[in-house]
Amino acid sequence: MKLANDKKFNHNAGRRTGAVILGRTMFDHGQPFWGDTPPPFHMPVFILTHEERQTETKDGGTTYTFVTEGIERALEQAKAAAGSKDVKIAGGANVIQQYMGAGLLDELLITLVPILLSNGQKLFEHLPSDIEFARTTVIESPGVTHLRYRLIHHAKA
Repeated sequence: MKLANDKKFNHNAGRRTGAVILGRTMFDHGQPFWGDTPPPFHMPVFILTHEERQTETKDGGTTYTFVTEGIERALEQAKAAAGSKDVKIAGGANVIQQYMGAGLLDELLITLVPILLSNGQKLFEHLPSDIEFARTTVIESPGVTHLRYRLIHHAKA
């Protein structure tokens, strides 16, 4: 039953998503695993970077657009590409922190897997104190827990 919930959760999250934003490091780390096979996204992906590159179109419906104008511009382009669907900001931690800090993130989904990969970055570092996390969903399955939070941005006094 728990595994079925996990599959349903992932399927629904995937159906809701129309575009993805990635940081350059996350993109660089993922690309070797995809190799010559179609990347796992099957939708427009916007990569935040300081290095200008041409848009790349891959098999399976993935396009990589490299955005050098900052997080707001990447979100604007991703929203336009997603239409009525959601934009997923897939990370890394620094990119998610930037969006949370700018008040541009309204929901946070954490897929928690008990594996340590190197030192990593702490997701909840460097955040403004005016953000409150309201848990809306917890789904457990063997080896993974999905946590969904609504972000509430309180006006600073």
